[in-house]
Amino acid sequence: MLNNLRQAFFKYRSYTPIPLAVGILVYSKPDFSIMWIGFLVLLFGEFIRFSSVRYAGGATRTTKVGAPSLCTTGPYAHVRNPLYVGNMLMYTGIVFIAGSQNIWTMLGFTWAFFILQYSLIVSLEEETLEGLFGVDYLTYRQNVPSLIPRLRRWENTDTRTPLSFYKTLKTEKRTLQNVLLILILIFLRNYI
Repeated sequence: MLNNLRQAFFKYRSYTPIPLAVGILVYSKPDFSIMWIGFLVLLFGEFIRFSSVRYAGGATRTTKVGAPSLCTTGPYAHVRNPLYVGNMLMYTGIVFIAGSQNIWTMLGFTWAFFILQYSLIVSLEEETLEGLFGVDYLTYRQNVPSLIPRLRRWENTDTRTPLSFYKTLKTEKRTLQNVLLILILIFLRNYI
């Protein structure tokens, strides 16, 4: 049963935050004094995502767990799950932009959701990557933390070339569209 739950969260990970986004929207009450913090955190989260996609490529959009190769360079030399770190920061930024009567409760709920979702997904991905890449993945796992980045880059032999800015933008287009949609809906909900 747990494995089915992990598979479902992985397969539908692009859609599972929709109820969370609706909740953020429904309870939104923007506060201009903290909105700028939200935009900075949102941009930083997207920067991390964009940098990660440059190295991992379109393989990050799959609905089946696995990878054609083990990416251990770029942001992946600092943290094993930079896309998830970026997502959490982006949603943190959205919470600050949207505001709320009790912003800290909304932020806590948001983080609890992502911690639950990503703990299930990461455990599934790690089992799969260990099966695919064996000792190489175990070495990587021992040297690079899961969600809290190491300050210094882990030195390894991964010499892949990152995607071009244009190809990365094309891959990241859906995420950018979703963020823009959420921001527009926050604006419409509170100012129109």
